[in-house]
Amino acid sequence: MSVRATLVAAVLFAGALGSGVSQAATYAYVSNADSQDISVFSLDKSSGSLAAVETVPVGGTVMPMALSPDHLRLYAGLRSKPYSVVSFAVNPLDGRLIELGRAPLAESMAYVSTDASGRYLFSASYGGNLLAVNRIAANGVAGDVQQTVKTGPMAHAIRNAPDNRYVFASVLGSDAWLRLKFDASNGQLTEDAAPAYSLPPKSGPRHFVFSPDHRFVYLIDELDGKLHVLAFDGTHDKVKPVQTVSILPPNFSGDKPWGADVHVTPDGRFLYATERTSNTLAVYRVSAKSGELTRIGTYQTEKQPRGFNIDPSGKYLLAVGQLSSNMSAYRIDRDSGALALIGQYPVGKGANWIEIVEFEGSNGN
Repeated sequence: MSVRATLVAAVLFAGALGSGVSQAATYAYVSNADSQDISVFSLDKSSGSLAAVETVPVGGTVMPMALSPDHLRLYAGLRSKPYSVVSFAVNPLDGRLIELGRAPLAESMAYVSTDASGRYLFSASYGGNLLAVNRIAANGVAGDVQQTVKTGPMAHAIRNAPDNRYVFASVLGSDAWLRLKFDASNGQLTEDAAPAYSLPPKSGPRHFVFSPDHRFVYLIDELDGKLHVLAFDGTHDKVKPVQTVSILPPNFSGDKPWGADVHVTPDGRFLYATERTSNTLAVYRVSAKSGELTRIGTYQTEKQPRGFNIDPSGKYLLAVGQLSSNMSAYRIDRDSGALALIGQYPVGKGANWIEIVEFEGSNGN
């Protein structure tokens, strides 16, 4: 299909949302690095069961993904040469993906995300020790790199602050969580002289998320088995430490911890984190007042669980493992946060990242 045809199709998909013909639907996207494709599933919100929709070849080692703020675009980073980002249109009627274009990335990127406006794509390079910004065109297609910012060793994640005035980035090799001023008018980043938060040596800060009410940040380490709770001052975009907890299971016997991913339920009541050495998901109750975490359970999951995610309703959690050929689907108990396995579903090789999108039904108004 030509670029013109795909763009027309994407516009039609977007128009369907307001035409009264769309139905409420939830879709999950799994990037499979070794089979170089993306698995697409539809999620039944009433039962949590999944149905395979399609498998989309991408011709490269696909790993980090991000949805646009309006959920009509999916961006997938390729970590094999030529390093690039693939922009897809998401069809809200059936979840299928249509490739709209490809653009260079500055390096092999471990993480991609967009700013709050959807006009810029941020990325962090573990091997290149840098952060980068790509412009996103009005049609939602990512363009060329417009800025790179050198960091310490092994930059791992980058996300905008809720107010979009700053961007934060974790740098695993220098045990630092950086703050960069973000100019949304031109997409430029300016790094602060000092990190927003410095961690103990050999912590290895990796992924982080903001709480739904934007009062806290949860930052997981890769190297020491720890998870940090930081109080977030939204007025000044600063943090202060509140608590540090272990993500390791009580009977951990591995040679070294290997933290991976962290997510919070949409209501902010429960937090989940993955640890790859033990192949486990740790579950915590979140204090609404202090943001502090109380461990409530540990669950075995897919082997080497690098990525997982929670659906927008907060009812289901999906997890994949890089050394597993399946994705596990769990029901989240709304009162306790406990996980109940619903089923397992085949995915590609080297599954490592999950994005989930929900489209609400239209009443034609």
